[in-house]
Order: sequence, then structure tokens, then C-alpha cells
Amino acid sequence: MKDAGDKITPIEPSRKLEDAIRDVKNAFADRDDVVVDMREAHRMRLELLATELAPVFAEVPAALDEARRRGWKLAILSNTDRDFIEASMRRIGVPFELAVVASEIGSYKPDRRHWDEFFARTGAEREHHVHVGASLFHDIAPARELGLRSVWINRLGESADSPPTRELPDLEHLPDVLDELIAA
Repeated sequence: MKDAGDKITPIEPSRKLEDAIRDVKNAFADRDDVVVDMREAHRMRLELLATELAPVFAEVPAALDEARRRGWKLAILSNTDRDFIEASMRRIGVPFELAVVASEIGSYKPDRRHWDEFFARTGAEREHHVHVGASLFHDIAPARELGLRSVWINRLGESADSPPTRELPDLEHLPDVLDELIAA
């Protein structure tokens, strides 16, 4: 069996998922034991967009809506592409002021380019910013390196070597924590 590993390169953040799937298909084109159906791959992608990729946990819409009601502006810094994040935002059902996505800036978190782009587009003051994320590696560590307050949404009850500013098991109490971290 021929090894196709030398034909596959890491996915660049600016590339669409369909292009990456096409590369995989081409890399394995000469193998009889691997079949990649592009129509099926696209159908699966759309299904993921609609349901499985980013489940909306029950408390999320109400918590984000309450944060907005209290004056918080919401933005997403995502390692996905525009299609994925737009589908997620529609399912959440709460307006966001901004979404910075890897496919448009050519970078994956934890690289700081997401934050640089966020601050360039919004003009937000760092002392009034709180980064909320579920990944210690992709969200909390870089926020800490940038000197930002952070809230780690730790749904799995993991332990952290270097703790965030605050930790929550879900978003239920996020509006209160945001208000505590940045007193009006």
C-alpha cells in the first residue's frame, strides 16, 4: 500500500474545507482502498454546519442575550471559515458585532493575529475587554500572553496549569462574571 502522506500538506487557515477534502481525494487517487465522494463530502459538511459541529448548549442564547442587554458587545474569534461561523451564529440566535475567522486572516489561534485583527477592527480598549473561550491552548493562554482578562468555559472539568482570570462550567453566570471583571 502506497503512503500518501507526502502528498498531503497541512491545511492553511485561508483555505476552504472543500479544497482540503479535494486535496485528500487527490492524494489518495491512486489507492484502490480509499474512495472520496466529493458530493457526499459536501453534503456532510452542510450537515455539520447545521447540527453537529458546534452544538448550541441550552444556556448559551440566554446568557449571551443577557450580556448584550447589559451593554456587552459580542465578537467571535474562530479557527473556522465564514460559512461555519455564520451557521453557528444563526443557530445561537443572538447578534454578534464581529466575527474574525481563520480563513479570512490566514491564521489559526493561538497565533495572536485574531486578537490583532479584532482590536484593529473594533478599536476596543484592552482594559475593557474580556476574552471568553473553551480552549486553554487556543483561547486562554494567548489571552493571558496578551495581558487580557479571560473566562475559561470548562465544560469538561479539566485542570489548568496556568489558570485563567475566571473559570465557569458553562455560560449561565457569564454576564455576572463579565460585570465583575470590568466594573462599570
